[in-house]
Amino acid sequence: STSKGTLDVLLESGWVRLRGRRKAPGRPVTYGTTPTFLVHFGLDGVQDLPGLDELKGAGLLDGRIPSGFSIPLPSDEDTLREDEDPLEADPLDFALAPPPQPGDEDEE
Repeated sequence: STSKGTLDVLLESGWVRLRGRRKAPGRPVTYGTTPTFLVHFGLDGVQDLPGLDELKGAGLLDGRIPSGFSIPLPSDEDTLREDEDPLEADPLDFALAPPPQPGDEDEE
């Protein structure tokens, strides 16, 4: 699993962006890489990232992937995939709320 703190750091650094929601139970948010990520790592596109075989060979991945688990292919495209829906702001989804702006505090 991925720590929420890890995602926060990646979002704040501008390396990942919120992309959409999977058309799956729980409607999980999907993330995509940004041009800043690609520039930082000297990549022309996500197709230049190491594949599963390279990661396993480097000892960075456990070879035991749970049955039924799939990893969607990465995409540089801004368009959503067939299994994604656009993000819609929900009043209780604080992760999608825009950051507060100076002077936005409620005055009492």
